Amino acid sequence: MAITGLATGVSANPTTLTLMPGVAQSITLTAALSAPASAASVSFTGTSGSLVHSAVLSLNVTAPATISAPDVTTYHFDVARDGLNAHETILTPANVNATQFGKIGFDTVDGLVDAEPLYLANVPIGGQLHNVLYVASEHDSVYAFDADSGTQLWKTSVLGSGETTSDNHGCGQITPEIGITSTPVIDRSQGPNGTLFTVGMSKDAAGKYHQRLHALDVTTGAEISGSPPEIAATYPGTGGNSTNGAVIFDPALYAERAALLLLDGNVYTAWTSHCDQGSYTGWVMAYSESTLQQTQVLNLTPNGREGSVWMSGDGLAGDGGGNIYLLDANGTFDTTFNASEMPAKSDYGNAMLKLAAHGGTGALAVADYFEMYNTANESNHDLDLGSGGELLLPDQTDANGGVHHLVVGAGKDGNIYLADRDNMGKFNAATNPEDSNVYQQITGQLSGVFSSPAYFNGTLYYGSVGSPLKAFAMVDAKP
Repeated sequence: MAITGLATGVSANPTTLTLMPGVAQSITLTAALSAPASAASVSFTGTSGSLVHSAVLSLNVTAPATISAPDVTTYHFDVARDGLNAHETILTPANVNATQFGKIGFDTVDGLVDAEPLYLANVPIGGQLHNVLYVASEHDSVYAFDADSGTQLWKTSVLGSGETTSDNHGCGQITPEIGITSTPVIDRSQGPNGTLFTVGMSKDAAGKYHQRLHALDVTTGAEISGSPPEIAATYPGTGGNSTNGAVIFDPALYAERAALLLLDGNVYTAWTSHCDQGSYTGWVMAYSESTLQQTQVLNLTPNGREGSVWMSGDGLAGDGGGNIYLLDANGTFDTTFNASEMPAKSDYGNAMLKLAAHGGTGALAVADYFEMYNTANESNHDLDLGSGGELLLPDQTDANGGVHHLVVGAGKDGNIYLADRDNMGKFNAATNPEDSNVYQQITGQLSGVFSSPAYFNGTLYYGSVGSPLKAFAMVDAKP
C-alpha cells in the first residue's frame, strides 16, 4: 500500500505497508515542529495484482501553541542597553509588588553567575517546543533550562581537555574562579538552529591561560563548526606589554567582563584587567559570527597603559548606524592633539568613546570622544568613568523641536555625563567643569556608580553606591 498527498513537513511511518488479510496494521503521521499550517487530502492506495483501491482522508496541520513572551538575546534587552522590554505584556508598575512579584523557581548550576541569563521562546528541543533560559557560570558551563518547569535540557562545559577555570589572579573582583564572566549573545538566525556566543577563560595543565570565543547550538549546546577560536591579537604601539612596536594581547592579563555585542554580523568583545595588575591596555575585538574569524582589533591605549573596559558588565552599545559606544577606565590620555582634536598618540584612557565599526569590515577606530577636564587626576586617584555602563537614550526633542541623539554614563566620580552622539565634545582643559564641552553634566546627585542605568517611559534611572534608586525625568531633551 502506498501513501501520497502528505502535507509539507508531514512524514509517514512506515512509508509503505504490505497488507495481510485479517491483520490490523497502523501508520503514524508526524508533523515536524516546522511544518506550516495546512490542509491536505492523503491517499492510501492498495494494489493486489490487477486490483487497485484507494481511500482518501483529510489531514489538517495546525501550528503548535506558542508563547508570546519576547526573546531576550542580549544584555539589557537591546544594543542601546536601555534595559527596557518594550514588548512586556504581563508585568506592569501596578502588579510588580511584594504580594504579586517574587521568586518562582531556583535552577542549580555549578558556579557563580555573573552573566545575565538570556531567554528564547519556543525552541525545538527533543521534539518539543520549550521556553528556554540560558545561564552561563564562572565554572565555564552553559546551561539550558526549561523556563517553565526548571528542567535542565542540556549542559555544556567550554573547558578544553585537561583544563580548569582560571584562578582569580590575586584579585577579589572575580573570585574564586574565572570562567564565563560576560553576558553571552544569541542570534536565532545563525546556524541550523540558532547560535549562542560566549567567551570562556581557562588554564591548561602547563599553567598557560586561554581566552576562547565559543559558538553553541541553542538546541543541543554543541560547539558549531570552527568553534572555539583562540583569542589573540597585536596592535601597533609602544604601550604596555609591547615588543618591537607592537602591543601584544596576553590572555592571562585580562577578563572578558563587558557583555558581548552582536552588530552587523560581528561579535564584539571588550577586555578588562584583574584589578589594576600587570602591564595591560584597553582592547576591543570583533569576530565574524559566521566564520568565527577575527575581523577587527582596536587598542584604546596603544602607546600608554591601562584604559581597560569594565562597565560593571554592561555591553558595548550600538546605534544602528554602524557606531559603537563605551566607557573605558583609568588610563593614559594624550593631551597633545592632531588637527582633528584627537589624541596624537591615540591613547583614550578614562573616556566616553564612539567607535566607527564600518560594518565590521574596515578598521575599527575612535570616531569621537568626550574626556572630562580633570581626567589625569581622576585616573591617578582611581575615580574613573569606566566603573559604570553607558545607555543610548531614544531620540529626545527639545523645546524648539530640535532632535538630540544622546549617550549617558556615570562612574566613580558620581557625575552623570550626557554627550551628543553627533558631537561628543572631546576635551577642554579648563579647570571649571561648567566649561566642559559635554552636552550636559549633572553633579551632586549620585555617589560612585558601579552599575548600568535604565530608561523607561521618559525617565532615566540610576542606582549608585550607598544611595537610593533615583529617577530623572527627561524634559526638553535634558534630565
